[in-house]
Amino acid sequence: MSEQHLFAETEPYASSPPGCREPSSARGTILLVEDETFVRDVTCEILQCEGYHVLKARDSSEAKALFGQFHGELQLLLTDVVLPGQNGRDLALQLKADCPALRTILISGYPSSFTTKDGHIEQEGAFYIPKPFSAELLLRKVHEVICGGGELGV
Repeated sequence: MSEQHLFAETEPYASSPPGCREPSSARGTILLVEDETFVRDVTCEILQCEGYHVLKARDSSEAKALFGQFHGELQLLLTDVVLPGQNGRDLALQLKADCPALRTILISGYPSSFTTKDGHIEQEGAFYIPKPFSAELLLRKVHEVICGGGELGV
């Protein structure tokens, strides 16, 4: 099976990898914003294998376009902090202004000096996952946030 088959960029919803759960609206729809192709594709596959719908964007411009089309369906913004152009934190604030119910998880490979010990962004209440992260940590945090595991400031 080719990477091109698994992660087609031509449709807003990425295809589910073979052998994974079919996406279910009950699981949630996630807007994934990540500029590194490998990280974006692997993260997408992990989430799809758990039945989540995933919309993939390479940068804030693509994310805003997808948000404009699908904002009523989104439960979660999962975004890298460092992106070309607008950073993920500012993107989250902008999208949340248009959709206050949108929950957010920020991911970053940079030291987590701006986070608290429990993985929250200081004074904002947003969740944070450091890179590299395990599939287990990703899925646990996504489930926690989508199911209302905390009030999010971003």
